[in-house]
Amino acid sequence: MAQQNGDSKKLDIVVVGGGLVGSLEALYLAKRGHRVRIYEYREDIRTTPQVRGRSINLALSVRGRRALKDVGLEDHVINHHGIPMQGRRIHRLDGTTYVIPYDARTNQCIYSVGRNYLNSQLLKESENYHNVQKHFNHKLIEANLNKGSLTFQKTDTKETIPVTADLIIGADGAFSAVRRAMMKQPLFDYSQQYIEHGYLELCIPADEHGGFQMPANYLHIWPRGEFMMIALPNQDCSWTVTLFMPFTNFKMIYSEENLLEFFEKYFPDAIPLIGKDKLVQDFFAGKPLPLVAVKCRPYHVSDKALIIGDAAHAVVPFYGQGMNAGFEDCTILDQLFQKHQENLRAILEEFSLTRWEDTFAISDLAMYNYIEMRDLVTRPSYRLRKAVDDMIFWLFPSLWVPLYNSVTFTTMPYSRCVENRQWQNKVLLYSFIFVGILTAFGAFLRQ
Repeated sequence: MAQQNGDSKKLDIVVVGGGLVGSLEALYLAKRGHRVRIYEYREDIRTTPQVRGRSINLALSVRGRRALKDVGLEDHVINHHGIPMQGRRIHRLDGTTYVIPYDARTNQCIYSVGRNYLNSQLLKESENYHNVQKHFNHKLIEANLNKGSLTFQKTDTKETIPVTADLIIGADGAFSAVRRAMMKQPLFDYSQQYIEHGYLELCIPADEHGGFQMPANYLHIWPRGEFMMIALPNQDCSWTVTLFMPFTNFKMIYSEENLLEFFEKYFPDAIPLIGKDKLVQDFFAGKPLPLVAVKCRPYHVSDKALIIGDAAHAVVPFYGQGMNAGFEDCTILDQLFQKHQENLRAILEEFSLTRWEDTFAISDLAMYNYIEMRDLVTRPSYRLRKAVDDMIFWLFPSLWVPLYNSVTFTTMPYSRCVENRQWQNKVLLYSFIFVGILTAFGAFLRQ
């Protein structure tokens, strides 16, 4: 299977999953000259409608942008599709709003991008490489990862297709079939956590003139303590609205009357934006879906198989880093291919040994950020801390980078972002103690 071409060994690689991360990884590998075959369970996303309930837009930040730049797509996605979001616009109960900028110092922003559009662009780009093949409607039904062999079944004809490869890369999502096969390996650690909150998607349509009904360049948040609602802008001037709430609360809303009562109590300014009829129709057309976080390690089997993206580290969506972390996997993997000159054993081992700490860290941060978004952003203590962070960042940008900025606007490893935050907490604590001692000592001297 593996072929020699000059001094570089060209590999036969199967990518299971033709979603965002799988399609991106195929481009990275194709650029290196390897033969890549993508096997995807679903139909070609370019020819099928968006599945209801799955977020149609995502937050693209620096880690994801770097990966898109590597494969030549950053400029197109940012300048011809993405909608910049400069900060969070918080909606109070009385309908008034205020803005919390993401980066008051340099005005960096994140971008709302369409999931289908981005996936389509990645697949379209792969058509420029003769060494990439795509196979849709193929379900993985059997895997022997140690031997590099897979068996797929065509979902339309039920025909079984045996496949072998030098390397299998599982990028098939949070409920990965490749990971399920990997779990049979000894010493494989795995855990998953479903939170007690689900999500349900609604929509704010464009206004009668085809424009945005709210200021477009923000992530809008309605924080309500135990639950929240957010809205991200779409390219057609509509908004994808997501209600995150405990399942017990969802169960209490079972009629048009108590749905409208609930929204009039907690989200009154959203009702005219969505429209009463559309709110009722959209709310009862679907059902709240669960949110899961997955942690596992190692990510590889010998020199034959590897999992990346949500297959390796699904996270809850509250830091907007799920896609970005998956894209960063591809960037890191490409760097390891370069470092180890296509030596699969060395590449996969180093990826497993070094990546898990960062993916565990962003998983924990995402869990925490839900509390921040639905509750803490409304508290004076949060706004005071952010003001202090922003002020010190303004004065000493190379020394003091706030947590959100380091996660979103740098490629600092996620684990280092956490360590940096812990150091900042200690500095502020000791500073406050020192100021308190000086104040008390000054008061004592004045007596």
